Amino acid sequence: MPTPKSTRDRILDAAERLLRTAGLARTTTKEIARETGCSEAALYKHFVSKEEIFVGVMRERLPRLNPLLDELVAAPKRATPHGPGQRGDLGESGEGAADDERSVERNLTEIARVAAHFYERSVPITASLFAEPQLKKRHFAGVRQLGAGPHTPIAALADYLRAERAAGRVAADADPDAAAALLLGACAQRAFLCDFAAGETLDQPIEEFAAGLARTVLRGISPG
Repeated sequence: MPTPKSTRDRILDAAERLLRTAGLARTTTKEIARETGCSEAALYKHFVSKEEIFVGVMRERLPRLNPLLDELVAAPKRATPHGPGQRGDLGESGEGAADDERSVERNLTEIARVAAHFYERSVPITASLFAEPQLKKRHFAGVRQLGAGPHTPIAALADYLRAERAAGRVAADADPDAAAALLLGACAQRAFLCDFAAGETLDQPIEEFAAGLARTVLRGISPG
């Protein structure tokens, strides 16, 4: 028999459903509590604000972009997890520097793939805020106080690229901040185009998009 979900998990599930269907600007804590089947007082036992619920949804209910970036910043030389039969760069292939270069490419490809999925899910949720400037200003101020916001993935990716630069796998004169903005900006733009097209599937699959984007960015920052 499945273990019943905690109230906190049910709140995040309900919030994710409402954010996806009604948008952030129109979703209130009262509606989230109603969708969860609890009182607002019970909701505030788990979250101090609507912004904290939003951050919880972004971190725990959408593709895990920030955790992936945090892992790579902590251990930049390791390859990202792959499926059966694929190898990382921790001495498995014995191909030295060439494998290192492919490892950076694999990491960037995985980041681009997860980011494309993340933005594809998050752009429709946040889009309604741009029609209400004061609400947007208040929301992003609250989110920043929680150490979150749209700037955090770019900063984390730039930190990862700085670590790769220190390891000699990215050019010494590369600009990590610019490269991070280019890669994640392209992923966000893809999500905008998808949302603008009312959810129609774009011609290029995400896997192909991610691989091509990673290769292109890497050409501009590879050593030598």
